[in-house]
Amino acid sequence: MGNPLTPENSLAMEQLTRYAQQAKEKDHRSNMVASIYQSSQQVCKKSVVYEDRSKLQRTEKLDKVFTSPIWGFPIMLGILSVIFYITIAGANVPSGLIAQGFGWAEGYLTAFFQAMHAPEWLHGILVLGLFRGTGWVISVMLPPMAIFFPVFALLENYGYLPRVAFNMDRLFKRAGAHGKQSLTMAMGFGCNAAAIMSTRIIESPRERMMAILTNNFVPCNGRWPTLILLASLFMATGFTGSAKTFATALVVVGTVLFGIVVTLFVSWALSKTALRGVPTHYTLELPPYRKPKFVDTIVRATLDKSLYVLKRAIIVAAPAAVLTWVLANIYIGDMSILMHFVQFLDPFAKSLGLDGYILAAFIIGLPANEIVVPVLLMAYLSTGSLIEIEDATRLKQIFLDHHWTWLTALNMMLFSLLHFPCGTTLVNIYKETKNAKWTFLAFAIPTVIAIGVTFTVAQVVKAFNLI
Repeated sequence: MGNPLTPENSLAMEQLTRYAQQAKEKDHRSNMVASIYQSSQQVCKKSVVYEDRSKLQRTEKLDKVFTSPIWGFPIMLGILSVIFYITIAGANVPSGLIAQGFGWAEGYLTAFFQAMHAPEWLHGILVLGLFRGTGWVISVMLPPMAIFFPVFALLENYGYLPRVAFNMDRLFKRAGAHGKQSLTMAMGFGCNAAAIMSTRIIESPRERMMAILTNNFVPCNGRWPTLILLASLFMATGFTGSAKTFATALVVVGTVLFGIVVTLFVSWALSKTALRGVPTHYTLELPPYRKPKFVDTIVRATLDKSLYVLKRAIIVAAPAAVLTWVLANIYIGDMSILMHFVQFLDPFAKSLGLDGYILAAFIIGLPANEIVVPVLLMAYLSTGSLIEIEDATRLKQIFLDHHWTWLTALNMMLFSLLHFPCGTTLVNIYKETKNAKWTFLAFAIPTVIAIGVTFTVAQVVKAFNLI
């Protein structure tokens, strides 16, 4: 058997080795994908017969726009802005009606407890704590979810969401993560707890863990009310009517973009430290565009996603509402336990551009982000129970009376965006990872980042006397 390493073969091998050393990894991948696509295209031309080539041509024309390096991302941001605008504008009326319904029912419950001569503490725990807190969660969460989830489901049914994953793959690949993380991140806009379960679509354990640890940096449905409220009261003050709604939506979109930047940065940092490794290739089949099944999609998204997430949130939020009432109504000396807690946190919170009331509201709101604002108002007004202020002017005056500035509102928005996951999400993280260490890191990483970002912003603003 002859020696295969002839001078000609040896020279060819040296040239191939030199080319391999000089070529970048992305060149290999691009060339490989291009070769596979060209081969597949040739096979299709020989073996596949299209009854209606106009559909294929339409898909190719739309993909040139939706997946374009130039137009892909602006279109994504535009669609996201429209979704937020529809959600903000559409959820206001039903949220108010549901809140009024719970207020009406609370009046009858209170009358019943009075008729039964029930003790005040029992009425406080069950009605002012449990029932009112649950009512807040339902009235705040259900209308936005009933809009947001169906709209996202329609985009998925139409075939657009895979194009979003295709566009985001480039960014996540550079961050050492997986392109499918963009899909789990999109699910996080509705509920981070549900998004944690959706990370099962990522096959690589390393990249799945990365998606789990960074999913919290996109605002969930429970944090939208806080972001929307503060953006409307302090960031869109120069607008009225539809213009104010649109300006509020733009501020929220800007907040979301910052969260995505943080997601990419933390993913990159994890890929270089605790989760080192080479990103796995992401081969995504782009389905053809198709007409969505409106009724079926909307009903399925509302029942399967909205009500499921709402059920889990209520189970976690109800005990938190009871705890809030207890802390506000049990006194040690001249102050309630809640006020002692606020005073303890106040010096540290001031360094973050916040105050002790805000930090206490976030800590008590660990089980459910929806109760952060009502707990804050309860502490400010010393009412001893969760409250709702429907008049925006009065609400802003309450904040101003407690020395709020635009910096306070901005840093509360940033802290709300970046802080630790809610109780339901942490439970899901532990269920998915079966590891206390990773669950703790999922809590610690966003908490440290939230503290670092708000501290930096506060100190820079104060150093330059911008307030």
